[in-house]
Amino acid sequence: MIIDCHGHYTTAPKQLEEWRNKQIAGIKDPSVMPKPAELKISDDDIRETIVNNQLRLMKERGNDLTLFSPRASFMAHHIGDFQVSSTWAAICNELCFRVSQLFPEHFVPVAMLPQSPGVDPKTCIPELVKCVEQYGCVGINLNPDPSGGHWKEPPLTDRHWYPIYEKMVEYDIPAMIHVSTSCNPAFHTTGAHYLNADTTAFMQLIQGDLFKDFPTLRFLIPHGGGAVPYHWGRFRGLAQEMKRPLLDTHVMNNVFFDTCVYHQPGIDLLNTVIPVKNVLFASEMIGAVRGIDPTTGHYYDDTKKYIDASKILSPEDKHQIFEANTRRVFPRLDARLKQQGR
Repeated sequence: MIIDCHGHYTTAPKQLEEWRNKQIAGIKDPSVMPKPAELKISDDDIRETIVNNQLRLMKERGNDLTLFSPRASFMAHHIGDFQVSSTWAAICNELCFRVSQLFPEHFVPVAMLPQSPGVDPKTCIPELVKCVEQYGCVGINLNPDPSGGHWKEPPLTDRHWYPIYEKMVEYDIPAMIHVSTSCNPAFHTTGAHYLNADTTAFMQLIQGDLFKDFPTLRFLIPHGGGAVPYHWGRFRGLAQEMKRPLLDTHVMNNVFFDTCVYHQPGIDLLNTVIPVKNVLFASEMIGAVRGIDPTTGHYYDDTKKYIDASKILSPEDKHQIFEANTRRVFPRLDARLKQQGR
């Protein structure tokens, strides 16, 4: 089975964006703040957006299943207050759940959290609980910078985040470390802010001792880990200078990387540096990079082609990346698939 662990509902019906624009307008003028019930999206609306987009490409590329979460850039936790984020997260998570109900063989939901700058993360727990227990979400997306590019929250190793970690451990779910839109003009959202966050998160984990407190906690760092694989020697050296344990034991039992890397040399580097057991297949299709590479004639985000073409991965390695690692890192997904006889 080919499991894509990183998919977002980037093609959601236009009604969603229209409702969000009204909600944002309502922050300044409460008289125009829309109610959730005013958002009308039918099952047919959802089917049309999925069948003609993600599902079509999945079938063309040979991908079987996608872990599906709300559009990352739309999370925009820096907009409004906790109530705004809470309402928005609930709407977006319900939509992804509906996708998984309409296409149960192809999509499994992953939840966004109603984070808000300066607000205690424990306020996210009710939405997390609902998404796991009612929607069957198998993981969450955790934004280490809800300020949108200004990095006002403590590092991921700080006790500030522990309420979320405690719930993750209780439910045995991983978190993808994924920021949202940058409102800082110095950082392009997908070209700088996303990759900066991936790299920053890994360095924070090196500096702390989070996994001593939570030995079963699991993080997925997307986009191939940002700069991490390319600068593996730097991170090993910095850890050594700081008298940290070897990375193999300090972080690599708990940290995983996806394959959202959009050319063959990048994928080959990832799989040369990072152990196979720590790599999960992903494409983030219809995401930041949607075009066709003129040097290959193929879509940049058709990452399955890069794994298939790899000359350094054995057939067993490819099975681990395409399926086995994801089932191990997402045990609730594995249980769900076994119930389906898959």
